[in-house]
Amino acid sequence: MGVGESSGRHHLRMPEAFAAYEAVRHRLPAPNRAAPCRALPNLEALAQDFDTFLLDAFGVLNIGETAIDGVPGRVADLQRAGKRVMVVSNAAGYPHSTLMAKYKRLGYDFAPEDVITSRKAVLHAIGAMPDRHWGLVAQESFGREGTDHLTLTYLGAGPSAYNAVDGFLMLGSSNWTDDAQHLLEAALTRRPRPVLVGNPDIVAPREHGFSIEPGHYAHRLADRTGVTPQFFGKPFQNIYDLAFAQLGDVDRSRTVMVGDSLHTDILGAQVAGVASALIAGYGFFSGHEVQGPIAASGIQPDYILDRP
Repeated sequence: MGVGESSGRHHLRMPEAFAAYEAVRHRLPAPNRAAPCRALPNLEALAQDFDTFLLDAFGVLNIGETAIDGVPGRVADLQRAGKRVMVVSNAAGYPHSTLMAKYKRLGYDFAPEDVITSRKAVLHAIGAMPDRHWGLVAQESFGREGTDHLTLTYLGAGPSAYNAVDGFLMLGSSNWTDDAQHLLEAALTRRPRPVLVGNPDIVAPREHGFSIEPGHYAHRLADRTGVTPQFFGKPFQNIYDLAFAQLGDVDRSRTVMVGDSLHTDILGAQVAGVASALIAGYGFFSGHEVQGPIAASGIQPDYILDRP
C-alpha cells in the first residue's frame, strides 16, 4: 500500500476494502501464479533465499508515523549482509524529499535512488508525452517538487479549471471531496480527456481504519464516465520497470516483493516476475485471517510472514 495520504478520513474496514478491490478486478492485471505458500516468521527468514528485497512502506516499514518495532534493525541487518533493499511504494502524494526525511526519522537508511514511488512512475511517463495543461488532484500544501516543469492547475471547488485543462493528474486525495469529484466526472462526460493516476490504491490501512485513496476516485469516474484511467504504481508493470532500471542486472529468481496487500503488492510481484511475501499481522490484514481472502481472490503469495 501507499503511506495513507488521506489520513483524516476513515471510511472502511478490511472486509469492505477487500470487496472494493475485488469489484475492480477487470481493471487490474490477472494473477499468474498458484503455488502453495510457505509460512515464515519475518524478513530475516527470507535472507538465505533472496538477494534483492523490494519493500512496501505502510504495513512493512511503518504504521502511520511510527516504525514497526524491530523492522529498522532487520532491514539494517539485510543491508549489512549485502542484500539490496529497495522501497517500492504507491506514495504519489508526497515529494521525494519528504519521504526520505520520514524514513530517516523512523530509523531507516535508504539511498534516495532506492526509494521508487508511483509518483516517480507517473512523472517518468509524462516526460514522454506531448505537453499538456494538467488539472492536478493533490494536496497543494505538499508542494510541487518534481512537477514544477509541468503546466499544472490545482483542481478545487470552481468548475472553470476542469473545462480549461487538457488532462487530469491524480496524485493524492487528502483534500479531495465528493463535490470536486462530481465536477471532474461532469467535465469528463462533456469532453473526455486523459486521466493519469499516480496512486492505484483504493484504500490505505491506518491505525483506526482505512483512508480513501486516489484509486477509489479513479475507478469511480471510470464507472460513471467511460473514461479509462492510466494507472501508475503497484500492481502495474510501470513501477517495476523503474525499479529494475535502477537495480540493473539482478536475478529476479532471487528477488522478493514484501507487502501487506494482495491486490497491489502480491499481484504486482507476479506481474514483475518475482517472488512475493504477504505480511499477515500488520497493515491491510491486521487482526484478520488471510487464507480466506487469498482463496477468494485467487492471488497467491509465495510466503506469508507473521510480521516484517
